[in-house]
Amino acid sequence: MVRTPLIPRPSPGLPRGPLPSGWARAAAGTAGAALLGLCVFAAVAWAGLAPHPSFQLLVIASGALILPLRGRFPGPVLLALAVLTGLSSGAGPLAAVAAYGLARRTVRVRRTVRVRRRARPLAAAAVLLVATATAAAPVVGPGRVPYGLALGLALAPTAVIVPGLVGTAQGQQRRLVRALRERGDAAERARLAADSEARTHERSRIAAEMHDLLGHRLSLISLHAGGLELALERAAPELREEAVLVRRTTRDAMNELRQVLGVLGPLGRDAGPGVLTDATGTRADVEALLAESRDGGVAVRLDWTGPDLDGRPAAVRRAAHRVVREALTNVHRYAPSAHVTVGVAHEAAAVRITVRNGAPPGPPVPAGSLGTGRGLTGLRERVELLGGSLDAGPLPSGGFLVDAVLPAEPGAALVPHTAGPRGAGAVSGAEGGDTEGGAANALTLALGLGALCVLMALATAFVYGSAPRPDSGPRPLPRVGMTYEEVTGLGVIDNKAVRAAATGHEPPRPAGTAGCAYPFNGATEIREGGLLVARYCFDAGRRLIAIDRFTVPSVRDASPWETP
Repeated sequence: MVRTPLIPRPSPGLPRGPLPSGWARAAAGTAGAALLGLCVFAAVAWAGLAPHPSFQLLVIASGALILPLRGRFPGPVLLALAVLTGLSSGAGPLAAVAAYGLARRTVRVRRTVRVRRRARPLAAAAVLLVATATAAAPVVGPGRVPYGLALGLALAPTAVIVPGLVGTAQGQQRRLVRALRERGDAAERARLAADSEARTHERSRIAAEMHDLLGHRLSLISLHAGGLELALERAAPELREEAVLVRRTTRDAMNELRQVLGVLGPLGRDAGPGVLTDATGTRADVEALLAESRDGGVAVRLDWTGPDLDGRPAAVRRAAHRVVREALTNVHRYAPSAHVTVGVAHEAAAVRITVRNGAPPGPPVPAGSLGTGRGLTGLRERVELLGGSLDAGPLPSGGFLVDAVLPAEPGAALVPHTAGPRGAGAVSGAEGGDTEGGAANALTLALGLGALCVLMALATAFVYGSAPRPDSGPRPLPRVGMTYEEVTGLGVIDNKAVRAAATGHEPPRPAGTAGCAYPFNGATEIREGGLLVARYCFDAGRRLIAIDRFTVPSVRDASPWETP
């Protein structure tokens, strides 16, 4: 048996095609943002401008643990990541991802309220980031409060504001595409409904003409055949069976004509003794059909799964009634002694009906008496008009199976999938285009996030590089009382050339001097006509006791031997 597969109608606004699951996308996004945060930290640390590296790595790890919760708690997660970004710029990419996701979320309220609701958490996150960076500057930041404020003002646009604006634009584009798709779907459904109405009207007209032309003629034939039967019973009994055959054949033709008219007639209007009501297709109605079959001698069992069908549209319930009734009618005709199982599986998207009968215990039915199959053909057409599918055929065990799948909401949940160019080709083309568009969009967002990370690293390096360090500024001057090691640590180191120049020209050394150092740097200066020498004298305990300055004359000579 070849079934017509049913494919779900894609939800408007959602990307189509093969996509990873939600947790896989969240894990990949978190891992990528954490990796970019480590890159920002590594760039700043490479320049030697990252204080407290262990603390900053701990902040990045904390942000990576918080980010996966953004789907359930977008606002609190963004605020927490803003605080962490104020403590370490390495958490900036994580905050950017959270800000983008929050701004991209759709709030189904009025436009002004939607914009206000989206702007509040973004503004609060930016203010919180600046405040945290300013307050933490003396402890784990650049050192001074003004530089912490500058760092917060540099990180707020790159970590919160710009990603929020991009997310807002993406959300608006998504809503626009969704509205256009919904409008296109509505137009397509309206066209299909109009075509179906036109076909139904034409079929009803054909049915009326067939009823008027053929029904009346067959009724006359049946009436005359009955009279002929009565007349031949007396005049020529041997010909009476021929008249009976004509009358029975006419009756069968009338029955088949009624079936054809039922197929051609409109789906929403049934007449005759089997008129459909509001209870048609419900569980009670199906059980009533089974009870009638049991009264006729057929062993039938019902297997119902799911809720009742009373909440489904009338067209679905009527189609379900038709499937069960037609299948049981065929059982009565061709396998009255077989066991029958009627299954109804009611799910959220579809209703599946199966009627399965086993092989009859008697001899097989001759091929010529199996009927024309027009009842199943009309039933299949009725089901496919609703967007469903019907399969019917013999089983290897000798029985027969009728399997019908009906959409729970015709025209919205399921559509028939055809192998023609307008079916598979259109769907696959749309899916392929959406998949390519989604990949290009993801690549663009990744490149944009990378650019923001570069700006974060540059801004952090600039602020930290501009902030004064504890060891910056002029070195302190040597003073009396310092040890020899402290004085040499300030750059005062004895120079042999200066010592030689001072020999014979220095003033008397102070009392208690054990040795002196004559450095070239420090207080030693080159002046016109001589050299101003600084002398650092130490006592026996290697402690500075005097700093003297005196001028040593230089040898005079004429140009060009003496540099002017």
